[in-house]
Amino acid sequence: MPQRTYKIGEVAGLTGLKPFVLRFWETEFPQLTPVRTQKGQRLYTDEHLELIGRIKTLLYEEKLTIDGARRRLADDGRDGPILRQIYDELTAIRRLLDV
Repeated sequence: MPQRTYKIGEVAGLTGLKPFVLRFWETEFPQLTPVRTQKGQRLYTDEHLELIGRIKTLLYEEKLTIDGARRRLADDGRDGPILRQIYDELTAIRRLLDV
């Protein structure tokens, strides 16, 4: 089954970000590299959407700098999926308590 892909306008609508922000983040975060069609159109996957959500959280909610977010993403990759899941759950609980 082929993986679902999204055009940059769709991703912008789903994430609440402007397309120019997504293009900028591609230059700052090496993990965010959408597939390009022959005509150069960006196609994002579900994994890209997850990564964009993570970057958005790091920058807008945790108030990290781009360099800090880049380092955190690199550290997350070394910690493994279980620690990442625990972190995500704790972050969700914190958001619920802040309401």
